[in-house]
Amino acid sequence: MSAAGAAFLGGARGRLLPAWIPLRFFAAAVVFHLLGWLALLASASQWLSFGGGLGWPLAALHLLTLGVLGMTALGAGAQLLPVATRQAAPGHRMLAAIWWVYTPGVLVLAAGMGLPDPAALAVGAVAVALALLAWGVLMLRNLMGARGMPGVVAHGWTAVLALGLALASALSLAGTWLGLAVPSRDTTLALHLVFAPFGFMGMLALGLSYILVPMFALADAPSERRQLASGALAILALLLGGLAALGLAPPLLRSAALLSGAAAVALHLWLMRETLRTGMRRELGRSFTLVKIGWGGLAASLPVALALVWELPVPRLAGWFGLCVAGVWLLSFLAGMLQRILPFLAAMHAAGTGRRAPTPSALTDERALRIHFACHVAALCGLALALAADSALLAAAAAATGVAGALAFCWFALVVLRRLRQRMTT
Repeated sequence: MSAAGAAFLGGARGRLLPAWIPLRFFAAAVVFHLLGWLALLASASQWLSFGGGLGWPLAALHLLTLGVLGMTALGAGAQLLPVATRQAAPGHRMLAAIWWVYTPGVLVLAAGMGLPDPAALAVGAVAVALALLAWGVLMLRNLMGARGMPGVVAHGWTAVLALGLALASALSLAGTWLGLAVPSRDTTLALHLVFAPFGFMGMLALGLSYILVPMFALADAPSERRQLASGALAILALLLGGLAALGLAPPLLRSAALLSGAAAVALHLWLMRETLRTGMRRELGRSFTLVKIGWGGLAASLPVALALVWELPVPRLAGWFGLCVAGVWLLSFLAGMLQRILPFLAAMHAAGTGRRAPTPSALTDERALRIHFACHVAALCGLALALAADSALLAAAAAATGVAGALAFCWFALVVLRRLRQRMTT
């Protein structure tokens, strides 16, 4: 285990949650990863022509966003934000309750989308919203007493506030499928596309990167002033995007939002590059190759979004945007980070048993990660080829490859948890 990592979490032992809390969230994310690829495989013939509405393509998207990305965000945020704020970790009983509501809620919501069954969708949406709202309240209480890491804290505040807007827009969208009198679907969908992937998940991913990347690279954290500058540009982009979604000069404000977002991303990626360049650990392996692929997906999503704003005559632009944001950016980034976080956190907890601490590598099955990496990259490339060629056959082959990679990732997580249990019980 690295000295920097031990100093980071070991020095905050009072803010370290019981092992089973964050690991439960991360394990569920790994299972949802598999379910998302399976749903995409089941809907391969519909995915390329999907234009909205209920169906398995929508279910697959939400198994990946709420199931993988959301579950990881809940676990990582609950563990890492208290370290950043120098506050006590949130109550583990409440976090356990959130997990028990959120997990079946995502399953029911996805089933309601795929079947389709509006009643099941409504039940799942309410459960997911209640769980996320409770988590947001816990995080707000923690952020209010923050005493450190202002860059991370600013990103955390933005992510939690954006979560509220994402939930409001999501519930409104669910209401349209139930025939309720709700605001315009176009408006709420536009708000959801701004504040769910970019506001909540995006800002949390950017903020926590200022903790995780220096920790794993054995480097100093980037300048707080530059973290805040990148965060301010991202906040401006979210505000402009939100105003445009409400109908205020949409093309102009959306273009301005993307310009501000591009500046925020450029500064963030420069900070990440400098952190990796100056870190003591230069070889970070396949996990950080996935992280870098994710950063590439984030950068690529912005010109694709601009093409959508200006309605350029490019076939399947919405599909390209979804692939860049959900697949290449967020899924790759989180898969890479989970490969580091799971064994690292497991090793930290094994060290607390009084026995000699295992290294993260001793808890890891590298063969499973090699298989996952190859399948993940091949699946993303296959989906891109399917979009370019408008081929349902290629889409099915890519999804099947993604399923194989997800199975390997499940095996990796299972090995980590099994070896941790052996260390803690022998």
